[in-house]
Order: sequence, then structure tokens, then C-alpha cells
Amino acid sequence: MVNEQDMNYITHSLGFWEDLSEGQKNRLLNSTVPVKYEKGAKIHSGSNDCIGILLIKKGELRVYILSEEGKEVTLFRLREDNICILSASCILENITFDVHIDAESDSEVLLVDAAAYQQICVQNIYADNFTNRLIIEAFSEVMWAMEQILFMSFDKRLAIFLLDEASRSGSDNIELTHEQIAKYIGSAREVVSRMMKYFAGEGIVELYRGGVKVVDKKKLRELIL
Repeated sequence: MVNEQDMNYITHSLGFWEDLSEGQKNRLLNSTVPVKYEKGAKIHSGSNDCIGILLIKKGELRVYILSEEGKEVTLFRLREDNICILSASCILENITFDVHIDAESDSEVLLVDAAAYQQICVQNIYADNFTNRLIIEAFSEVMWAMEQILFMSFDKRLAIFLLDEASRSGSDNIELTHEQIAKYIGSAREVVSRMMKYFAGEGIVELYRGGVKVVDKKKLRELIL
């Protein structure tokens, strides 16, 4: 059962809330539970898993695909105030690939039951349109990740990642290991380490144990052009 604070969060996050009937509002609230995930927890594993819609109150989730050989390719990450729709894959038509979702940090979410949410979408065009927008946004992120992997040189991909991380965190110090960065951009740790050493030699970054400091954003942006 959600408390008043959670209810306010739901009404703020779901853009169709005011267009629901009282019965639909009650059904949604009664089908929502607060859940906490510890860092490293596996939240969703493949198409046979369908836990529901995740409203992220705190923390960070990583959405990725997994090859038969065990290689992970990160599609995108979700943070506070984001909504995860792919965790309800059973209500999404024509999903033909298995998506995995892990907690990258201690996270707090509101979990909306998939069946209840689907029923509301069938009955309410505003909820259905909102969900379709979430799906389009998710697949735009997927296509961007695939475009980088398939068509961009690795130095450009790494430059984009470093700039995005610095912007997201508001700091030039990125507290991620080479192995973590490789996981996020779909590469191997050795490849990341070699390019980082090159960037360091060019005065673009400074390397330290467990992280990297961006020292020349102008050069990073020039790599992207």
C-alpha cells in the first residue's frame, strides 16, 4: 500500500492521472507497492519476466541485453524521476529481444502491477498514449545505443560517454572503473584501458585508481564532430 508521499509521486509522474476515473485511480493505487533494491540486484531478466512498471524515486537502473556468450550491451540507464516500461515486457506487443534490468545503486521504486496497468491502458486512451510515448522513448534510446556500437569509432563513443557522465554528475571526476565503463558502452576492458591511456597522453583526461578526471572537454567535443 502506498502512503501519501508515494501517491503524490504517482500523480506527478503519470501524466494521465487527472484523466483517469475514480475507479481507475483506486485500481492503480491498489496495484502499486514501494520496493527497495540493493546495488547489484537483478530486477528483470528476459522476456519471461514481467514485474510491471517501475517509477524510480531514487537510485539508478541499467537496462541491457545479454548475448549467449554472456556479453552485456548496455542500452540505457534510468535515474530518479524516470519510468521504466520495459520491465513490463509482457504487456508490450512485438518485443522480440530479452531485456535485463539491474540496480546500479541502492534504489527505491514504485512498482505498478503489469496486468492492472494494462487494463487501465485498454480502458483509457490517455494512459495508452502516455505508455506509447514511453515505449517510443525507450526504443529511441535503444537505437542510439545500437548506432554508436555499429557505426561510431570507439574514440568517439568513449568521448560521448565521458562528456555525458560529467554532465550528469556535475563533476569532471567520473568514479567508474575501466571495467564498468566497458560494460556501459558495450566494449572490452582492455579496449577502454588502451583508449584511456591514449586520451591521458593527449592531455584529455587524468587517470587515477577507480576513476578518471576529464581535464579537456574541448578536445573531447572535437573528437565527436
